[in-house]
Amino acid sequence: QVQLVESGGGLVQPGGSLRLSCAASGVTLDYYAIGWFRQAPGKEREGVSCISSREGSTRYGDSVKGRFTISRDNAKNMVYLQMNSLKPEDTAVYYCAAGGGCTYYSSNDWGDYWGQGTQVTVSS
Repeated sequence: QVQLVESGGGLVQPGGSLRLSCAASGVTLDYYAIGWFRQAPGKEREGVSCISSREGSTRYGDSVKGRFTISRDNAKNMVYLQMNSLKPEDTAVYYCAAGGGCTYYSSNDWGDYWGQGTQVTVSS
């Protein structure tokens, strides 16, 4: 059974940092591109970042460029999202997903496997 589990969310003050983790079981993540997504109440799901399976090339949404960094450790079957300089508008449930390539990771039908999400709240 394939399972992706996000962790590392929480409450942080504006300007603070969090590191999210995506742990996989039942699937070898190095065969997949891994994307991070978020969804705030009343808003559509947004593609945050993606890292490819082989060369580890990365993509970022415009709203997080320069603040967030995606990385992967294939030996541990883990993917991370380091989030710095957090803003209140980053508040959302964050999900990781495994799919085939990052080119279209923001499309609605991307992703073969999804986690359940972790809440990130940025507030003073």
